[in-house]
Amino acid sequence: MKLITTILQILLIHLFFFIGVGIKSYVPIPIPASMIGLLVLLLALFLKLVKIEWIEKGGNWLLAELLLFFIPSAVGIVDYEEILGMKGMEMILLIGISTFIVLGTTAFIADSIQKHKGSATK
Repeated sequence: MKLITTILQILLIHLFFFIGVGIKSYVPIPIPASMIGLLVLLLALFLKLVKIEWIEKGGNWLLAELLLFFIPSAVGIVDYEEILGMKGMEMILLIGISTFIVLGTTAFIADSIQKHKGSATK
């Protein structure tokens, strides 16, 4: 039953992706359709049209398996010899710095949310 719930929640998240694709086809804005779908999902969550419980398990599973989505692109990089040159070192440094910034920002936001949840339950 837990597997079916997770699959249905992932399908609900994908429904918002398809809504984003539909919006993108009618409105020519320079934002990817997946981001438009996520913004629509965020709006639906704020307006309480979608409850967090409806997507929580599916979203957690997608986040847990996020690394698998990057493996094909990481393997593809190996085909480019210039990655090992000076430009490659600059790119690797840039990726490292940006990863550190993303991790730090994510940790800060997660900590803030956790503190907010803790103060709301008291």
